[in-house]
Amino acid sequence: MIIRCIMRMKKFIFSISIALLSCLPATAQQRQSQAKLILDRAAEAFRQAGGVEASFTVRAMRDGAVEGEDTGVIQLKGEKFLLKTTGVTTWFDGTTQWSYVTANDEVNVSTPTKAELQQLNPYTLLYMYREGFDYQPGAEKNFGGKMATEVILTATDPKQEWERVTLYVEKGTYQPLFIELRQRGQDVVSQVTITDYQTKRRFADKLFAFDRKQYPQAEIIDLR
Repeated sequence: MIIRCIMRMKKFIFSISIALLSCLPATAQQRQSQAKLILDRAAEAFRQAGGVEASFTVRAMRDGAVEGEDTGVIQLKGEKFLLKTTGVTTWFDGTTQWSYVTANDEVNVSTPTKAELQQLNPYTLLYMYREGFDYQPGAEKNFGGKMATEVILTATDPKQEWERVTLYVEKGTYQPLFIELRQRGQDVVSQVTITDYQTKRRFADKLFAFDRKQYPQAEIIDLR
């Protein structure tokens, strides 16, 4: 009788263990679906925002210490953007990129790759998750007085330059508040904090192309 009870108990424990293990993949899949829903809504909110103008602070961090800091403003219209940071202004009209370096009074002209655009325009991250990334929801937290949901993206493609991306998205509006990027093989982390965000701005297409008349003395260096 005792032996039978022990055998039944073992079978019961084994059945419970199998049931719990079978739930693990479903739970992981549910979490990924939850993260994807947040990212999808953030991407859609950005698409519907029309012209966007955002001010930001970017910091280079190593072991929790600030190694460098800069501020800037980016104006966006679809894939086009005008980015102004200290000493550098960059235009991208959807095909061609112009980068004007104030100190040298020169303009570098190029046709950027997707990876190069990701380095300049953090909003490309709202779309790049669709290929080569695994993503999971993180904690909900107060960030700068706003409730934010954290999403963590981990590269599954070894060719992807960003090994890990952490994104804070404001609850309700799905606007990005903070982006942390860890480059593959590097111990310096880039942190972008959005300090102001305006939508429905009207931008003429010419805003996103270099105007030679505004920089008549600049040296043009064509890298295409």
